[in-house]
Amino acid sequence: MNSQTPDSPPRPMLIAALVVAVAAALAVLVVAALVQRPSAPAPIAIASAPAPNADSPDCDALIAALPERLGDYTRAPVRQPAPAGTAAWQAEDREGAIILRCGLDRPLEFVVGAPLQVVDAVQWFRVTDQASEGRSTWFAVDRPVYVALTLPTGSGPTPIQAISEAVSASLPAGPLDPAPAR
Repeated sequence: MNSQTPDSPPRPMLIAALVVAVAAALAVLVVAALVQRPSAPAPIAIASAPAPNADSPDCDALIAALPERLGDYTRAPVRQPAPAGTAAWQAEDREGAIILRCGLDRPLEFVVGAPLQVVDAVQWFRVTDQASEGRSTWFAVDRPVYVALTLPTGSGPTPIQAISEAVSASLPAGPLDPAPAR
């Protein structure tokens, strides 16, 4: 005896309809997952600045030694054409990027008697720009080239510690050369 009633569709047709429905639901889930996947970070724009030693072997060595992560910040692509001797890091959930520049001129504010901070055997000089809304730039001043690290507000101590390790590992310490006090 046939368990199908004359009004119902044939069993193979029911199975085919069920397979099509499951495939459609899976396709919707796959498309939704792809749309939710975070996109690659946008390249960071780094403005050009006078950096006469940016193409030096010292800066090349430092750039090669830089870490991929600085705490919550991950190395980010730099918009082309990128200035020589530069690198950037960006955090997913924070505003602003960390910018490193190598081979700059001595900062104008770095004069005899300027306060320095030592982080992992690197002497740093801090410059704050009132217009930059909390960003600060730290210059490594005891190496054969000046290295500037610009930090966004709230980035914490980890970035400067990690960069200090890279600076120590790739650039030899040298004498300070501050400008005469004004």
